[in-house]
Amino acid sequence: MDKIYITGGKRLEGRVRISGSKNATLAVLAAALTSKGEVTLRNVPEIGDIDTMLELFEVLGVQIRRTPQDPTEITLNCANLATSEAPYDIVNRMRASFNVLGPLLARNGHARVALPGGCDIGARPVDFHLKGLEAMGAVIHVNKGYVEAVCPRLRGANILMDYPSVTATSHLMATACLAEGRTVIESAAMEPEVMDVAAFLSKMGARIWGAGTKTIEIEGVGELGPCRHNMIPDRMEAGTFALAAAITGGEIFLEGAIPEQMTATLLKLQQTGTVVEPLGLPARQDHLASGTIAGMFEPEGRIETDTAVAAHGLMVVGPKRPQPVDIRTMPHPGFPTDMQQPMASLLCIADGCSLITETLFERRFKYVNELQRMGANIRTDGQSAIILGVDRLIGCQVQASDLRAGAALVLAGLVAEGETEVDKVHYIDRGYSQIVRKLAGVGADISRRDVEAPVIAMAA
Repeated sequence: MDKIYITGGKRLEGRVRISGSKNATLAVLAAALTSKGEVTLRNVPEIGDIDTMLELFEVLGVQIRRTPQDPTEITLNCANLATSEAPYDIVNRMRASFNVLGPLLARNGHARVALPGGCDIGARPVDFHLKGLEAMGAVIHVNKGYVEAVCPRLRGANILMDYPSVTATSHLMATACLAEGRTVIESAAMEPEVMDVAAFLSKMGARIWGAGTKTIEIEGVGELGPCRHNMIPDRMEAGTFALAAAITGGEIFLEGAIPEQMTATLLKLQQTGTVVEPLGLPARQDHLASGTIAGMFEPEGRIETDTAVAAHGLMVVGPKRPQPVDIRTMPHPGFPTDMQQPMASLLCIADGCSLITETLFERRFKYVNELQRMGANIRTDGQSAIILGVDRLIGCQVQASDLRAGAALVLAGLVAEGETEVDKVHYIDRGYSQIVRKLAGVGADISRRDVEAPVIAMAA
């Protein structure tokens, strides 16, 4: 029953340390199941989805050790898995947990994983995953809400993705590392998160070429070993805090953010009149002589120190009033669908009319009614939202319908007059680490409270 309370009107100023990437960490965790060695991950975000994945790992028999002095560092030992079944009650909570199917199959020759759940933003079929596994020789049956896969030894294959799904690309790439022979994934997703998974797998001994392009090649190996890996920063969290600076006319330095991974978001922010300036060390993308990926900013597997991460990032300075822009969501390197809802909050107070077209998920405008309650002049027409900027938003009671919708409502609350009460904050917890503390640290009037459920009198 936790709720977030925001009194708007504060100009935000200061520094925010960007947490590790949610999407990359979830994919890396699933890929870690391919290793029989000890794996240490740093910069792991403290969010609900990671807790869910680690809960699943405990069921699978993975040994998990947290570093007492650093809650963002965990060590995994997947050498002796207890089962190849991922139960419904966990997988149904989070879609990314489905990515354990391929690694379990590659390790044990069989796997049984429940069909996934997650935020209700539209159809996200698992067909891309299953077709790829079948191409590598898996025999698959869907029975009573579970996917059952069997194959004594997977074989390399040519796989054509019907859609450049990030989760499916990472899933099949990790699985192919233990397949016999060469796998080629065509029309692959090109997101930075896919590149980070490839970097992680390469450190364990995988042979991968082309991650970050439309064609990825994997040469299967007999076994993957131990490694240490530092997760890339979360570009969606960085984008959300950049929007927090923009919507309040504030000035925030985003520690550790990598501008090169946020190009589309930053270009649209600049069009609104927001100033964005990369500072400190540039991001690096190094390749080993063998052609495998070494990491986004970890040459030859070196883990960045806290000092080095803090030395680079992004300064964002908001305008007096944002200018309108048109946005069309697209797969990377286009404008990310996860930034569509937060961006809408900024455009609600823009000086003019903006158009947002959502091309990826059909139910990603469920948050519009809540922004309308706050006084936004916004309406939907099919897969588009037309936003006519207003002079002010008014705080009121609203509720999140999914992760990014929750972020959009928090952003709107930062600039709204009066108090905004955001309900169903468990959605926000899925992807944002300590968002209330971080916003309060840069000057927001924001708090989180545990509100008891009302007592309902029952008739005799």
